[in-house]
Amino acid sequence: MTPDSGMGMGPALGAGAVGRGIGVGLGEGLPGGPGPRQRRAGTGAPSYVLTEDTPVYVISVAAELSGLHPQTLRQYDRLGLVCPDRTGGGGRRYSARDIQQLREVQRLSQDEGINLAGIKRIIELENQVAALQSRVAELAASLEGAATTLQAREAAVHASYRRDLVPYQPAQQSSALVVWRPRR
Repeated sequence: MTPDSGMGMGPALGAGAVGRGIGVGLGEGLPGGPGPRQRRAGTGAPSYVLTEDTPVYVISVAAELSGLHPQTLRQYDRLGLVCPDRTGGGGRRYSARDIQQLREVQRLSQDEGINLAGIKRIIELENQVAALQSRVAELAASLEGAATTLQAREAAVHASYRRDLVPYQPAQQSSALVVWRPRR
């Protein structure tokens, strides 16, 4: 049996369960497996909270879920279009996000007529845009924090002025006219 032969934990998990982060009991010690162990309330049974990035599907299940042939998935991996995680033995493990990306690659190829090199470039550009949007949001939050800090420091400086050194008297509103004549 090869690492990608399709035997594994994939068939027991539905794509909806993974995408919504529902806890599903899985075996322990799975390479590249899910995050920390958690217990479901009241059952005492260990479970894992799966996200859409958790690699759980073997290649045969991922092929079935995406509607593609396993050899196509291997080709996409070689070309760098969809890169699944690997187990310790080298077997591919696909996440729900990988399966969504496989479906998108198929849609672009079949419906839009885009070749695989073009699809790879589209994916790279989408990833770059997402990274830049994340960086902009990070910088905006940093700028907002810096502005808040600056306002607090400015308020502290103004509060530290010693008003007893120079008595402050508010200006009297007067309508008197004063003529100034320079001395000669």
